[in-house]
Amino acid sequence: QVQVVESGGGLVQPGESLRLSCAASGSIYRLLAMDWYRQAPGKQRELVAAVTIGGSANYADSVKGRFTISTDNAKNTVYLQMNGLKSEDTAVYYCNAAFGNGRNYWGQGTQVTVSS
Repeated sequence: QVQVVESGGGLVQPGESLRLSCAASGSIYRLLAMDWYRQAPGKQRELVAAVTIGGSANYADSVKGRFTISTDNAKNTVYLQMNGLKSEDTAVYYCNAAFGNGRNYWGQGTQVTVSS
């Protein structure tokens, strides 16, 4: 079994920064990628940023230039550095770990609120 745990959410003002962390633990075998998604109230869950274990990263257009995803492969941990936060970034942020056997494991989510 695999456990995925996010941390680092909170309440910030527009323009400020937050750093989210996500750690995968348990039966880690053939971990391929770790991704960040978010879901705002009344909206569908959307992909924010994704990174493969090899370091290839992709971003949603809405966060390009503001968010940076990075990994610590030794710790099976992925980070999401969020700068220049906007009110529209307010959402629950979820981490997903994707494995070579086709399985995906989700964390419980962490709330990010951007408000003045």
